Amino acid sequence: MTEQKTLSLPPYKRGYHLITSRIEAELPALPRTGMLNIFIQHTSAALSLNENADPTVREDFETIMNRLVPENQADYRHTLEGPDDMPAHVKASLLGPSLTIPIRDGRLALGTWQGIYLCEFRNHGGARRLVLTVYS
Repeated sequence: MTEQKTLSLPPYKRGYHLITSRIEAELPALPRTGMLNIFIQHTSAALSLNENADPTVREDFETIMNRLVPENQADYRHTLEGPDDMPAHVKASLLGPSLTIPIRDGRLALGTWQGIYLCEFRNHGGARRLVLTVYS
């Protein structure tokens, strides 16, 4: 059995935002076992599963990604949408558009310190859509 829902997220500022509870609140009753796939329908934001306790992790992610993929590089040709756009596409490709999380005992089988992140790479990215698909 498969169930699918689209979740619309409000605009978030640039950065890494824990959205685990927002996703869990939107899910239907979960099967005893199965899988949840979360897919973001955008090319300048991504999803990540990582440390959910210490907020400095989010700051460090931003620092590291900005060093790996800096803005305002003379080599960038795709610049019409602003200096944050092309780097946002590259960062989104590095992290990826989806996560697959096991379902065990009717709950997401996340580790103790794992959380689901929306990684917003644009200064003004706008609302984002996620497709949530539960497989049982």
